[in-house]
Amino acid sequence: MRSATKAICSLALAGAAAVSSAQPQKSQRAFDVASVKPNKSDDPPHSNFPLNSGDSYTANGGLFSATNFPLVSYIFFAYKLQGNQGLPLVRQLPGWVTTDRFDIQARADGNPTKDQMRLMMRSLLADRFKFLLHTEARESPVLAFVLAKADKTGPQLQPHPANAPCQTAVAPPSAAGPIPDSFQQLVAGDFPALCNSILGLPASVPGRSRLAGRNVSIGFMADLLSQRVDLGRPIVDATRLTGTFDFLLEFTPDSRSLAPSAPPGLSGASDPDGPTFEQALRDQLGLKLERRTSTIEVMVLDHVEHPSEN
Repeated sequence: MRSATKAICSLALAGAAAVSSAQPQKSQRAFDVASVKPNKSDDPPHSNFPLNSGDSYTANGGLFSATNFPLVSYIFFAYKLQGNQGLPLVRQLPGWVTTDRFDIQARADGNPTKDQMRLMMRSLLADRFKFLLHTEARESPVLAFVLAKADKTGPQLQPHPANAPCQTAVAPPSAAGPIPDSFQQLVAGDFPALCNSILGLPASVPGRSRLAGRNVSIGFMADLLSQRVDLGRPIVDATRLTGTFDFLLEFTPDSRSLAPSAPPGLSGASDPDGPTFEQALRDQLGLKLERRTSTIEVMVLDHVEHPSEN
């Protein structure tokens, strides 16, 4: 299952909030028309907007078009999943869910938001794949984000200014602007793809990993980092910090703690002079990790099956 988990990782990025109701409701919106077909080609996966847990999305008139993705990518998208909920669910899925690939073409009236598209995808998964799950609250060992110094964050974790524009529409690569090289450039520049999401950036030194986000909550960041770096426990937010933040984090990944779901950018290549993950958290973001026990929402698989022919 570890290799199957790796297979999903650059395709299903994960996301942020717990799902309040895992099952689609009868009144829930659905696509007007939809087609699901298996894809056995070696073509790279492609979709007309990001299948991740962030909010970045360019409205496209209700068209959903994705080719050659495994079912698990559509599940992650539909339920806005990432580390704390995504990885435990993956361990319950049959192998074909992470290996067999599908094309999904669908259309809805109007100009739905990305979250409305997620709800319609849930209905499609329930209809075509008979996909059902539910959530359970369970006591679990966790690593809790707390402030290293009372009432003070680090130099590269700062509140997102209320008057700072932060677009969620994904700009074309030619219009997205330069890649931010420092925290000052990150917060001063216009990087629409970084708003309300967390992305990997080129590191300043080979052998390190760099992550950045704008206008994100600490809880969102904790949940995503649970997917990127495996420390044996999920990471949760216990800082009591409210609002949203901008951050830039660079560290040397440890191949022993690198999550099997970590995207290709987080390699095990080591820069011996770079900070460890926990050192970077403390020095750059002003956060530290405490071992605790906490109640977390866990996704439990009820049923899934191969789709019927269209």
